[in-house]
Amino acid sequence: MNNLFSQFWPYTIDGLALGSIYALVALGYTMVYGVLRLINFAHSEIFMIGTFAVLGALHAFGMPANVGGFALVGLVLALAVVGGVASGGSAVILEYVAYRPLRRRGASRLAALISAIGASLFLQQLFARLVIPKAFNLPKEKGALPVQGHFVHRSDVIHIGSFEVANDRFIVIVGAVLMMVALDLFVNRTKLGRGIRATAQDPETAVLMGVNIDRIVTATFALGGAMAGVAAALYMLRIEETKFDVGFLLGIKAFTAAVLGGIGNLRGALVGGIVLGVVEMWGAAVFGSEWQNVVAFSVLVLVLMFRPTGILGESLQQARA
Repeated sequence: MNNLFSQFWPYTIDGLALGSIYALVALGYTMVYGVLRLINFAHSEIFMIGTFAVLGALHAFGMPANVGGFALVGLVLALAVVGGVASGGSAVILEYVAYRPLRRRGASRLAALISAIGASLFLQQLFARLVIPKAFNLPKEKGALPVQGHFVHRSDVIHIGSFEVANDRFIVIVGAVLMMVALDLFVNRTKLGRGIRATAQDPETAVLMGVNIDRIVTATFALGGAMAGVAAALYMLRIEETKFDVGFLLGIKAFTAAVLGGIGNLRGALVGGIVLGVVEMWGAAVFGSEWQNVVAFSVLVLVLMFRPTGILGESLQQARA
């Protein structure tokens, strides 16, 4: 407990940065569930694909070192675009191959859930045994790749007494919040966003009103995947390392954040991610880092016991018209 009080702001800022990444990934779970009532367990591998796309882009850029200031902001924007395109495109392909055939045959949600688990395992092993060894020249059994050197020159951008915020954490928090605000505005203010909300509320009526369900589902997966790709760029900014199963635990925590905020609720994903990240870091300060994951999932259990609908509870189809 004394550790938390003496290092309150560092732990809180780390929690906000971690929670921002959780929240961005959680948006993919939330959007797909809101429209299809499907838990897309392969979404964690969509995030993983984004991290490798970002790493490949860093290699293509010549592995820049000690980048700071506005140059770092520009580099992160470029990496976010790369990650968003790679993850968004992968999510669309995943929907077309793994989910659309089942949906057209009227398969049960259980069948789609099993397909999601199978797709997750397939993508993990595909990268571990084929993509990573071929693209990055690593042995199959290793399956992990750190950024060689540090491409970020870390410095404090906010310094008020004991309150300090480093540039990488500042970019992660601000970037994630901006992306989530942009997605919220898109879903609530655009024609395609109205189609997404209409499909989530009543697919049959939406079809009668001229909504193309396949187009809406594709857009949903693309948007959710793009958010995971941006999260991948921010994750590489902070962690500077990835591996074939990097999305496994992070994906579970992002799903926890989605449930915590209210599954199917875009703003709930933001709240759930931030709360989970901060509480997780506070728990690590109090109980030790080895209890960090235990604290995170204990929060989920407590919330489900006392508020099963999550913190906000409002689903995507109830969003403001």
